[in-house]
Amino acid sequence: MKKNILLIHTGGTISMQMSPEGAVLPNERNPIVDAKETLSSYAHIIEVEAFNLPSPHITPTEMLALRNVIIAQTQLYKIDGVVITHGTDTLEETAYFLDLTTNFDFPIVLTGAMRSSNELGADGVYNLVEAVRVACDEKARKKGVLVVMNDEIHQAFNITKTSTSSVNTFQSPQYGPIGLVTKKAIHIQQQPVRRQYVPLETMKKRVALLKVYAGMEADLIEAIHTAGYDGLVLEGLGQGNVPPAVANTIKKLLAQQIPVVLVSRCFNGIAEGIYGYEGGGKQLEDAGVIFANGINGQKARLKLLIGINQAHTPIDLKLFFA
Repeated sequence: MKKNILLIHTGGTISMQMSPEGAVLPNERNPIVDAKETLSSYAHIIEVEAFNLPSPHITPTEMLALRNVIIAQTQLYKIDGVVITHGTDTLEETAYFLDLTTNFDFPIVLTGAMRSSNELGADGVYNLVEAVRVACDEKARKKGVLVVMNDEIHQAFNITKTSTSSVNTFQSPQYGPIGLVTKKAIHIQQQPVRRQYVPLETMKKRVALLKVYAGMEADLIEAIHTAGYDGLVLEGLGQGNVPPAVANTIKKLLAQQIPVVLVSRCFNGIAEGIYGYEGGGKQLEDAGVIFANGINGQKARLKLLIGINQAHTPIDLKLFFA
């Protein structure tokens, strides 16, 4: 019996076409909708167009709306899996947001394209078919939110966009993909150790993200409080260090009950409080800075945003990021 797959479109390159002048632009009608006949050979498709936006236009508000679309559709239909088409620039962020704010056993799979629908070598329909195949597979259940592109299956927690234009742009540093898609089968070799779930209703509070650099000025950190942000994520140097002037201003934010989360700006590795000099990670940790465990800056920002906006009892942020 064919499974019921909820297919949600949000826009992005997968839904665009290149103009004669060479500009990739959105269409009034999403061209990927025409793939429904091909997809019907794999599953019964329930199709929804949530919105049609380039991915730089996606904000946490749209991510929350997308989460709500999934919940609403599960109340109308028996859903065996979800596939979401999405622009690649912020795909990893939407995937991670959904991973933290949904708790379904069925697969939720995001996919996209690096080439628009009328370009030579367009990869949209191919990736979409593979995503539907994964969403139909029993092995994909209870794996958290997944990203399927270019024959690979990745977990939302670790995946990131690594190239501006390559079709192999999505990679999982340190851990690699959890599975592969071949012409005959879906191969999944890994299972997440645990998942986190946060009930979320609104996104009123704000979190800023800054990259630390040599000689960074303290006034940038001070501006976070002046602008009324409710939290700050820093991509620190090395294992999680900052210049001395920045360290002193971070302590002022902490004194004002503004949470500060630190990740490393390095491509691989985990930020830890190791160095004890002024601005070193150990001093920052002792002062109350939270070290994120193995996620990049954009995902740490989303996680802090979700943590401080959650709907019910306050979250212990240190445990949440542990």
